[in-house]
Amino acid sequence: MASTAATLSWSSSSLLQSFGGSLNEAIKLPDRTTSMVILAQKKAKKTRKIILKEDVSYLGKKGQLLDVKAGYYRNFLLPTGKAQIVTPILIKEMRMEDERIEAEKKRVKDEAQQLALIFETVGAFKVKRKGGKGKQIFGTVTAQDLVDIIKAQLQREVDKRIVSIPEIRETGEYIAELKLHPEVTAKVRVNVYAN
Repeated sequence: MASTAATLSWSSSSLLQSFGGSLNEAIKLPDRTTSMVILAQKKAKKTRKIILKEDVSYLGKKGQLLDVKAGYYRNFLLPTGKAQIVTPILIKEMRMEDERIEAEKKRVKDEAQQLALIFETVGAFKVKRKGGKGKQIFGTVTAQDLVDIIKAQLQREVDKRIVSIPEIRETGEYIAELKLHPEVTAKVRVNVYAN
């Protein structure tokens, strides 16, 4: 058997050499039969260009464009509704959505800057506390106290979680920060006095 395989491989390679043509072309044999030589090529990697509809762990965030294997898309992402094949229409919609989101972020930031300007031009917020010895006051001035004063003076609702106030245990003037936006911080003066 080994000799037959060796003979076949020798005869087929010598046959190709004797005719001297390209391997991809049809070869004319002496007995007028035609044979095709087919070369195996590397298997093409099958990937799909997708957009994620929601966050997928170990893959990406919502709205991200990715290339994933066809089987992963077909067997997991598509049935669970976590991804969609990218089309030109979908890309256009995505760009429009990104522009809308950017415009909204800019609008929110502008509003925060205007509010910061209002807070900084008001002057000092006055806080009255019961006094003790010297400059000492009873208790402290908290973020909630400042929020209540802002609401009373400016009729603006402010969340106490955005207020950063130093520890106040004496009368005097202090600076509190209001983080209105990740990029916008307003500094307000707090005037504490004893009655």
